[in-house]
Amino acid sequence: MTGPETPLRERARVDAAASDALADWSAGRYRESPTTFDAEQAIARRLGARVEAPGRVAFGFWAPELLDRRVPDGDIFLELLAPTEPLDLEQWHQVTDFERLLLPVSRHESHVFAVVDGLCAGTRALVGDFYALCWRDGEGVEHRIVDPLAVSVPFGAFAPAEILDPAELERGRGDRTYYEALAGSGVHKFGPPANILQLHVPTATAGGTLASLARHFERIAERLRRGLPLEDADAIYTGYDAVQLLPVEPTTVYETGPGFWAESSRTDGHCRVELTRPDTTNWGYDVVIAGMATVNPVLLESGRPHELADLAAVLHNWPGGPKMLVLDLVFGHADNQALEVLSPHYLAGPNMYGQNLDYRNPAVRAILLELQRRKVDFGADGVRVDGAQDFKWWDQGDQQLRHDDDYLQQMADVEQCVCGTAFRPWFIFEDGRPWPEEDWELASTYRAVIEAQRDDDVFQWGPLTFAHNTPFLYSFWLSKFWRIREMLTHGDQWISGTANHDTLRRGTQVNPELNINTRLGATRMEILDKAYDNPAVSLLTYAAFPGVPMDFLNASARASWGFIRNQDDRYGVKIVAEESVSLKWQVDEYSYSVPGNFTRLKALGFETRDDLSRFFEFLPALVEVTGYDLEQIAHLLSAVRPALAGPHPVTPADLKVLARAWMDDMHEYCNVSHSLSMLDEEQVAFTGALRAFRRARPWLREAYGEQDHFDYLRPIDGRTVFTALRQGPDGEQVYLVTHMEGNATAPFDPLALPLPGLAGEGWELALATPGIEPAYGGGDISLHDSTGLLFTRGG
Repeated sequence: MTGPETPLRERARVDAAASDALADWSAGRYRESPTTFDAEQAIARRLGARVEAPGRVAFGFWAPELLDRRVPDGDIFLELLAPTEPLDLEQWHQVTDFERLLLPVSRHESHVFAVVDGLCAGTRALVGDFYALCWRDGEGVEHRIVDPLAVSVPFGAFAPAEILDPAELERGRGDRTYYEALAGSGVHKFGPPANILQLHVPTATAGGTLASLARHFERIAERLRRGLPLEDADAIYTGYDAVQLLPVEPTTVYETGPGFWAESSRTDGHCRVELTRPDTTNWGYDVVIAGMATVNPVLLESGRPHELADLAAVLHNWPGGPKMLVLDLVFGHADNQALEVLSPHYLAGPNMYGQNLDYRNPAVRAILLELQRRKVDFGADGVRVDGAQDFKWWDQGDQQLRHDDDYLQQMADVEQCVCGTAFRPWFIFEDGRPWPEEDWELASTYRAVIEAQRDDDVFQWGPLTFAHNTPFLYSFWLSKFWRIREMLTHGDQWISGTANHDTLRRGTQVNPELNINTRLGATRMEILDKAYDNPAVSLLTYAAFPGVPMDFLNASARASWGFIRNQDDRYGVKIVAEESVSLKWQVDEYSYSVPGNFTRLKALGFETRDDLSRFFEFLPALVEVTGYDLEQIAHLLSAVRPALAGPHPVTPADLKVLARAWMDDMHEYCNVSHSLSMLDEEQVAFTGALRAFRRARPWLREAYGEQDHFDYLRPIDGRTVFTALRQGPDGEQVYLVTHMEGNATAPFDPLALPLPGLAGEGWELALATPGIEPAYGGGDISLHDSTGLLFTRGG
C-alpha cells in the first residue's frame, strides 16, 4: 500500500480563500445559532479531515489550548506527512522517512481550519497522507496536536492520523441492499433483537482481529446457505439476532513505551519515524476518547478500518435474515493517558477510572456526540453505553454531582445515515447508579435511564447482568429472588442473563474458600465453567425471563476470561496481585503444562503452576502490607525461604516484567480457539435449541401479566427449584421447572404441582437439559443441580 509518487511539497496547496470561509462560517454559527451548543454541534460536523473532492481535504480542529497559551496565528500550522516509501501496515516494524510540510491555517477563536488540494486520501488498498495540527512556542519549540476525530489512526490515537475518505468506505460496503431495504418515508428506528452474543474481538477467534472474525462468521454463513451441518465450534456463534462487540476504539498505549510512532529526527521538510504495529493487550474499556470515531488498529489485520464495515456486512447479509451489530461505546470516562492526547478542556478532573469528561462544555458535548455518530456509521444497528452512571456534572448551586440524563437522551437521539438511509440505532445503557456508593447493589433500580428517556425504546442492563453475580455460591439464587421478581415485572426493557465480561471476571476473583457449590463440578475450573454456562440458568433466561437474553462467548465456549491490560507500568504489579486469585479458578496444573500456554511466565522461571501459585500466595499480601512499595515488595520476596521460583534476587523491574508476562499469557490463554475442541455436544445442542425456542416466541420478551406465574418450590428442603408459567397471546403456554442448586429432589411429577393455570391435559415436553434421561417423556422425576424441563401447551 503506497501513496502517490509526486512529492508532497509539489502537490499540496492551501486554498486560503476556502480556509478563511470556513473560519468565517464558524464565527457565523456563534452569531446566528440559538445556543452555543447548537453552534458547536454544527461546527463539530466540520472537524477532522473531510475529503470534499478527489485530492481536496478540509481540516478542522477544536484547539482551545492555543487561546490559553496565546499562540499567534502565524505560529499555528497544518502538519502534513507523506511516506517516501510504501508503508506496509501488516509489518511489525519499519523505519520510514516522511516528507513533512507545514501549511498556514485560518482561525476563529478556538477553531482552526485549512482546506488543501493535492492530498492523498487513504482507501482500502492505499495508505493516505498523515496529518496533525502543529504550533510553535516563544522559544521556537514545536508542539503537535493530534486529531481526536480522526477516521483512521494506523499507529494509535497518540500519533498523527491518516486522511481517509469515509465515502470510499461506504461505496465499497457489501451490505448496501440491507440499508436500501430499510429506507422509508422517515427515519428508521431499530428495535431490540431476540437475543445477543457478546464477544471480545481479540479472544473470539485464533486470529484475534475484526477481519478474522468476519471470515469466521462468513464461513459459518456459507455453510448455512449450502445446507451443510455445523460443528459445535460453529454452533455456539449462531442462533443470535445480534452480535455485540466489546469496545473496538483505540485504548491506552504502553506507559513507558515503546511508542508506535517514534520520531528520531524532524525538520521543516523531513521526518524519520520508527513505526511499530500497535500490539497492546486490553479488554477495551481503557480509552482516551481521542480516536473514538474510528477503530483500534490492534484489532485490524490489514490496518484498515474497513474491517469493521466488512464485519457489519457479513452480519447484515446473514442467511435467513440479518443479524444486528451492536457496538459498546465508552464515553463515561477517560484513562489518565487522555491527559497526554486531549486538550485539558475535555476533562473535568480525576475519578476512580482516570478522568471525568466535561460534558457541560458545549464544545466537548458536541464533539462527543459527533464521535458517536461517526463510529456508528461504520455499520452498527445498536449501541451499548458503558457506565451510564458515570455521566455526571458538578452542580455549583447545590454543591453536588448530578447525573447528566439530558446527555444520555442526546446520545439516543443521534441520527445515523449509511448508504443514504437515515436511522436511529437501538440503545442499551449500563447504569448502576448510585455506583460507586457502597449500597449500590441494594439501591440501584436499573430503571433510571429508561424512566428519564422521552421514548420507550431504550434498554438497560438488568440486575443479573451487572457485575458481582456469583451463581456458583450456595444460596445465590434465593438471595437474588427479590431481583428476579423485579425482572418479571420490569424486565421487558432489560438485558437478562448472568454471563458477560463483567460477571465472569468477577467470578474469577472470588475467594475459593467461600461456600462454593461443589455440585457444579469436580474442580474449580469445572465449577466456574458450569456456573456461567449452566443449563438450568439458560433455561431460566431464555424461557422464563422477559427482556433480551445475552450470552458471553467466552462463557459459552467455557474459555477463560479476566481483566486484560498490559500497558500499565506504575500499577501493573498491583493489578496482577488483585487478579492472581483467578489462577486458582481458571488454570490447573495440566493447562499450565501445555507447551503453548504461559510461555512468558515459564521463561521467567515459573516452570510449573505450583511455582507461580506459591509466588502469588505472597505477592497480594505484600502489596497490601507495604502500601504498594515495589522496593519493599521485591526485597521481601527475595528473602522468602525456601526461595521462590522466578528471578532471584527480585527487583522492581522484575516485578513489572512478570506483570506484563501474566497479562500477555492470560490474554492468549483466554482465546476461545483453545476451548472449542472440548465443547460438550449435548450442552451445545441444548443451548442452541433454547435460542431457537426463544426466537420463535418473541412474546416471551414482555413483562409478566396477571396470568403468568413464577415462584420456587416450598418447602426448600436444601434446594432451590424455580417454576415459571407463561401465557402467550395466541393461547400457547410455556411452563418450566429448573433446579438451580442444592440437594436432588424426591421424585415428583412436574405437571402435577399445584400451580395456577397448570392443571389439565395437553402438555408436551419441548426441551430437557443435559442430565435428564433421553427416554423421559413425563411423569415422576428426580431433578438435581443444573437440570430442568420445559413444556408447552396449546398455541
